[in-house]
Amino acid sequence: MPIEQRGVDTIPDEERTSGPRDLVSILLGSNLCLGVIIFGWLPPSFGLGWWASVSAIVAGTVIGTALTAPLALVSLRTATNLSTSSGAQFGVRGRLVGSVVGLLLALGYTALTVWIGGDVMVGVLNRLFGLPVSGVSYAVVYGLLAAATVAGAVYGYRVLLAMSRVLAIGMTALLVVGVIAYAPHFTTSALPETGGYLLGSFWPTWLLAAVAAGLSGPIAFITLLGDYTRYISPARHSSRTVLHATWLGLIAGLLVPQLFGTFTAYAARAALDYAGPLVSASPTWYLIPLLLAASAGSVGNAGLMLYSMGLDLDAILPRASRARATYTVAVVATVCVFVGHYAWNAQSAMTSFVLLLTAIGTPWAVITLIGFARCRGVYDPDALQVFNRRSRGGIYWYRGGWNIQAVVSWTLGACTGLLAVSLPSYEGPLLSLTGGVDCSFVLSGVVGGLVYLALSTRTAQASVSSESSDTEHQRASAAS
Repeated sequence: MPIEQRGVDTIPDEERTSGPRDLVSILLGSNLCLGVIIFGWLPPSFGLGWWASVSAIVAGTVIGTALTAPLALVSLRTATNLSTSSGAQFGVRGRLVGSVVGLLLALGYTALTVWIGGDVMVGVLNRLFGLPVSGVSYAVVYGLLAAATVAGAVYGYRVLLAMSRVLAIGMTALLVVGVIAYAPHFTTSALPETGGYLLGSFWPTWLLAAVAAGLSGPIAFITLLGDYTRYISPARHSSRTVLHATWLGLIAGLLVPQLFGTFTAYAARAALDYAGPLVSASPTWYLIPLLLAASAGSVGNAGLMLYSMGLDLDAILPRASRARATYTVAVVATVCVFVGHYAWNAQSAMTSFVLLLTAIGTPWAVITLIGFARCRGVYDPDALQVFNRRSRGGIYWYRGGWNIQAVVSWTLGACTGLLAVSLPSYEGPLLSLTGGVDCSFVLSGVVGGLVYLALSTRTAQASVSSESSDTEHQRASAAS
């Protein structure tokens, strides 16, 4: 299969041969991995019981999917990725905001997937063959995972789609067998080793779990969905069908692995760490399936994230080819894996990462969706490519390529979110207004959306007034 040559340029309709089933396959198959499974461990590690953990994950995932899924329709209409498409609201240069947000999201999730997958692989190989649990072992395993991930990402969308189809079936079977393997030791009680509720009481801790483990999953796709729907033709598939496929793919692709993570966290008594107890509690007969899940699943998920990073960097640096951009971000992601392994506590690192990026990503998504609703899905694909051609002009040029109203709205929304976030090592000053409960994503989205509506509506009214004034002036001149 040849290497994909397309970057963030407009995909011709004759090449848009994917369909809604492919979208479900890629969202389901790529997410059945330890990098997503481990998010199901977060609620138990926060001190919640089984039913509280399940309800937090389900509620967060459903709400996040309702917000995120419509973004899939944007690239269905523009035939390019979402960060480039956001140039319609942010300007052809201002859409770099989306590229940077997407780059950070994909970078973090790629590193997390390789990190957790590699840790489980080392643990399994230690039990099976006595592989030393040493820095050298981790380095070799991380390197092998990173190399396989790069290969899939560089070859591009078609290879990743084929891989996801296989993983959707294979990983589902491995997880079903895993439920049988860990079932004898399962408990619904909160794990006493956590020391009680992380935030001191039930509801603040439950809300933290709903955001960190549930909502963060769909939010991770706010810039990724367009990577797949740009290959679906709106002439052959309706928006409703694509939207339904996105809902199904996100909800199934996130809930299945996360709830498996929650189930195994209780079964393995994984209160303070996930990878180690997961391997230790596994029966011997399940070690080989667990090794396959850790390796193949990690490559599938990280490959898609790395592919998205390559597109975002290609959008930031148009002179770079997609393949070269992918190699570059792969090096950065691998460095982050080693830093995460040696310098970070897994629970704190994951919680901080998802809360921060949810806070800055939500207002971008809200502004992009407001723009989609206003233009009713009608875009000028050629005008969106002005920056990539290193030219000027077009209906999305605004002021020097930047729509100041959208950029200011996103900045205010993101700053509000960062001031209202609650992290293990930092608490924003606005937490006092919400009773200590982390509502950062809600506040960031509301502030960003309302400010954008206010600023853009005022601009539109001024533009209409100016046009009316010019018309009256012309009529007066003609009469005289």
